[in-house]
Amino acid sequence: MAPCFGILFLAFALGGLLQDAGGAAQPGVGQTSARNCSATPPYLPPTAVNTSLRLQALRKEMEPLNIRAYIIPATDAHLSEYIAERDAGHTWISGFSGSAGTAVVTQGKAVLWTDSRYWTQAERQMDCNWELVRASYIDSIADWLIQELAQGEQVGFDPFLFSIDTWKAYSRKLDPANRVLKSLPYNLIDKVWKDRPAAPSEPITKLPDSVTERTWQMKVEEIRQQMRKNPYKPTAVLLSALDETAWLFNLRGKDIPYNPFFYSYTLLALDRIWLFLHPGRVTKEIEEYLDAGCQSANCTQILSYEDVRANIVNYVNVTIGVRVWIGTEYTNYALYELITPEEKILTSAYSPVLITKSVKDATEQRALRKAHVRDAVALIQLLVWLEESVPAGKETELSAARYVEEKRSMQANCVGPSFATISASGPNAALAHYSPSNETNRNLRVDEMYLIDSGGQYLDGTTDITRTVHWGTPTDFQKEAFTRVLMGNIDLSRLVFPAGTRGINIEMLARRALWEVGLNYGHGTGHGIGNYFSVHEWPVGFQSNNVPFEKGMFTSIEPGYYQDNEFGIRIEDVAVAVEAETKFGWSYLTFETVSLVPYDRKLIDASLLSREQVDWLDRYYRQIREELVPELEQQGLRKERDWLMRHTEPFTPAGAGLALPSLTLVGAALSALSLGHLL
Repeated sequence: MAPCFGILFLAFALGGLLQDAGGAAQPGVGQTSARNCSATPPYLPPTAVNTSLRLQALRKEMEPLNIRAYIIPATDAHLSEYIAERDAGHTWISGFSGSAGTAVVTQGKAVLWTDSRYWTQAERQMDCNWELVRASYIDSIADWLIQELAQGEQVGFDPFLFSIDTWKAYSRKLDPANRVLKSLPYNLIDKVWKDRPAAPSEPITKLPDSVTERTWQMKVEEIRQQMRKNPYKPTAVLLSALDETAWLFNLRGKDIPYNPFFYSYTLLALDRIWLFLHPGRVTKEIEEYLDAGCQSANCTQILSYEDVRANIVNYVNVTIGVRVWIGTEYTNYALYELITPEEKILTSAYSPVLITKSVKDATEQRALRKAHVRDAVALIQLLVWLEESVPAGKETELSAARYVEEKRSMQANCVGPSFATISASGPNAALAHYSPSNETNRNLRVDEMYLIDSGGQYLDGTTDITRTVHWGTPTDFQKEAFTRVLMGNIDLSRLVFPAGTRGINIEMLARRALWEVGLNYGHGTGHGIGNYFSVHEWPVGFQSNNVPFEKGMFTSIEPGYYQDNEFGIRIEDVAVAVEAETKFGWSYLTFETVSLVPYDRKLIDASLLSREQVDWLDRYYRQIREELVPELEQQGLRKERDWLMRHTEPFTPAGAGLALPSLTLVGAALSALSLGHLL
């Protein structure tokens, strides 16, 4: 799945691109599916939401607080990537349902900032009360606030929805301009959102013993050992991100779309454990599992989710010599501002739990690999079905997405998708984050490229894979673009590099073959992935704020290329960092690909591949056969097995040229130019 963070997507030309299956703009003759607020009367599509009464109610709440502007981010109190409907205050107030954006309301204006992925969507969903700013940077929002507000006027925000870094970024701009950033005691949207969905009440569950190697007590002791060894002597670790608590206790929930998490905080001290959640969701079995109620260091005190602030204040003020360790990336400002004075807080970008969690133990690695075997079966079933049915002209982006989700649901341990399936044909695939809807759904055609990016949640792992195919005759340019994307995938996958290398220092290999002919892609190259966890699991990946690679880290590798209004290409595999055997050195790593679906041979121009790339491809195809053929036969899928055998025939080195230099030379250049001084 193309990352939703880091380098922003290129500003694709979106206007007029999203069409229905027949190619006609929606709705009606002479009208577009986007709003037109300059028309008389203004035109609003049926997807737009009337926000007049909502804005009126919010502004009424702002008045007695002397708030001249109110900031509404698209996140929750845990700074989650995916948020529950009850936390989507930005959607309720604006009508815009995109996953990234910031709304700001003053007494006279309502404005939404979002990036290029969502411009068309925003124009379809917002009414004419709202202005759209085609940007997403905090500096842009702060500059607008400085222009709109007079000196000394206040900008309100819910501190639970601001990360520490977000608060600092706004303060850096607003403070010198004498615009006052004010942390409010409650969320103003929640105050006026009368039919806000209730808090979840489903019981929390624990992972099966078969997929866990470390008990929660072992994990607690592992983190405490890191606390004891830390020279700054922290007395407690505060966990705010939902995956931190879920990982620590081997527990899962259903509070967040696509991610198996539950609303929670944890305060882990050297002598106590406090777990904050909704107590009604804790069964007797879970209470016993957590050793709840006793007073020893290895017993979990279960407290109300709403009481986290009061208990943190009590711990900070009562405990002698307290120092609370937090990860600034995922701790909200509401908790951070409670820990004063400064000597009572210890910060790092990521908490010790997030760092520890990023390296999978042997049991987690085996489980995640097995999940990818079953997941490959579902995707191959889709590709076989599409190959047979697309020529009839009846299948669509939506029917393909439904088909792969149905096939995944039939695989063992599957509990649902890991994100909204990206099923994109022709020009829709040029939008890297496109997902089909009734308004944008297109028929699949043999003369167009098709991109499918999908994944599943399994009790033993999370999956994410992208394949791009063509059922007719691709153009020479499409074949070259696809082949160069594949070359980037191979070059990064087969690289040997020192343990502790940062992903940002090697991700250029995924782009090199594209750069050589003046092509590129505007998103990140990969992200971490979890065991029945986040499909985007931080802090692993290839961006500047990702941690160095260690053995046992799983990441996606996903270069691409997108031709505006025509087609999109992405090849995404999940890989694990493993020890590399080298002639002289030690402590070197390489990647081993875990995804097990062959690439479309019709799109590969073998004459562009180096001998090393062909050899890698042949080894990968042998691996696919070895791991997948027995699974297909066991499931009685003979047609899919035969398809797999045809699509994993070896490439003959005789047909491969040496258009690109040996990767050994590239590795030497990297060592000289970057690794020597950037690690």
